[in-house]
Amino acid sequence: MDLNHDACYRAISTRDVRFDGRLFIGVKTTGIYCRPICPARVPKKENVTFYSTAASAHEAGFRPCLRCRPEAAPDLAAWQGTSSTVSRALSLIEEGAMDNGDVVGLADRLGVGERQLRRLFHRHLGASPITVAQTRRVLLAKQLIHETSLPMTEVALASGFGSVRRFNQTFQQLYGRAPRALRRSKAADVSSDAAGSVTIRLRYRPPYDWPAMLGFLRLRSIPGIETVKGDAYARAIELDGVQGIIVVRPIGQDALEATVRFPKLSALPAIIARLRRVFDLAADPTAIESHLARDPVLAAMIEARPGLRVPGAWDGFELAVRALLGQQVTVTAGITLAGKLVAAHGRPLKTRHADFPELTHVFPRPKRVAESDLSHLGMTRRRIAALAALAAAVVADPKIFGARRSLDEAIMQLRSLAGVGEWTAQYIAMRELREPDAFPAADIGLMRAMEDSTKRRPTPAELLVRAEAWRPWRAYAAQHLWSSWVDRATRERKPKEGSRNMHSKEAVGELKPSI
Repeated sequence: MDLNHDACYRAISTRDVRFDGRLFIGVKTTGIYCRPICPARVPKKENVTFYSTAASAHEAGFRPCLRCRPEAAPDLAAWQGTSSTVSRALSLIEEGAMDNGDVVGLADRLGVGERQLRRLFHRHLGASPITVAQTRRVLLAKQLIHETSLPMTEVALASGFGSVRRFNQTFQQLYGRAPRALRRSKAADVSSDAAGSVTIRLRYRPPYDWPAMLGFLRLRSIPGIETVKGDAYARAIELDGVQGIIVVRPIGQDALEATVRFPKLSALPAIIARLRRVFDLAADPTAIESHLARDPVLAAMIEARPGLRVPGAWDGFELAVRALLGQQVTVTAGITLAGKLVAAHGRPLKTRHADFPELTHVFPRPKRVAESDLSHLGMTRRRIAALAALAAAVVADPKIFGARRSLDEAIMQLRSLAGVGEWTAQYIAMRELREPDAFPAADIGLMRAMEDSTKRRPTPAELLVRAEAWRPWRAYAAQHLWSSWVDRATRERKPKEGSRNMHSKEAVGELKPSI
């Protein structure tokens, strides 16, 4: 956003919640940076400086406020779409690319020069890649200190610090005190439990269409590894051979509550990054919807479903397998096949959850699928060969579903996989690579949603031309179109032509199995 000093000062003077996450205030007289909604007395106009991100305030030498807690602000990607390179770089940083690497390695993975990457970060985030990575660790650690009762040693590991000594030094430098001194004497309102679970809040920018997100996940829940009960989503996970369980439910109007039961605490940053991706928590619905609403057709859809998100995927290989199994069959049939695959070749879950006994396995790893005989699952030989080839490709290149230099390059590489066509590649780019501009133009559901008053549907080429005005948020436009078509089809309660076309069914948020 435009950090006009006068406009920003007016925003903090009224403590306008709409600016929370969009700007941070550095107070020169105290060396502290705050959120616009900080309850402290508003400082004098000449004593403040404004920053677009917490990382830029951190790099300028300010430390986080203990009252308004900047780590609790929604992590918005309001600039996303103006720099896809920065977006992909942040995804890699969240996945841990800077934990054991450097800026040169990060730039190489993105296909840009180190100096260019630094310039892009300073232009869009006001901070270097190293500072962004450090700020994320500090803010996560501070959140765990305030919201959990984890011992400080475990907080250090869970927030990504390489050692307890480094953790203590960082907080001593920032706050002039030991980390334990930041924890309030009263019991934390959210904490770890006797079973070893850690519960943490994941903030987002409202509105958020949680029923649509939950409906999407419910319809596609694979037996044995995930389930939806009430307003909660739960699934079994495996990272680096370690198993665990996550449970996510809404809390309040601006956060999800994630309960993570995982024995390896150092994996918590990666788990949180995946959860943010699955539930699309970095989206700025105000910016996205104001742009898309310029199209009158989308404006009506946005009014009907404000806060609609693009559901992400927990794991790229799992998503690709889902897509291959679901081609040319109904959603229910595709999920049934996936359930058979999990039951036959998924590893049994070692520790069960009393509230979710149906979680029994973790999804099969690529090596197991590549080496297994899948003929007993009731699939065609062509599909079995495609699954085996996909699994072998992932074994050979575990980063095949990682961020690429551009959307076009990602689509090209995905299409090189056996059984992956243009639609499947765009779908994987939307859900796994989190490409906000991915758009499967040939999808029948999108074309149906854009029917005119004479029932004429646009061709894929015509739809692509129309969608040019929706850039760089075409994935969100697609989600609104799919949801609109499903809502209409559900109201009509009539079978639609091409009902066995898996393409549109696999991507629609609330498609009923009977359609």
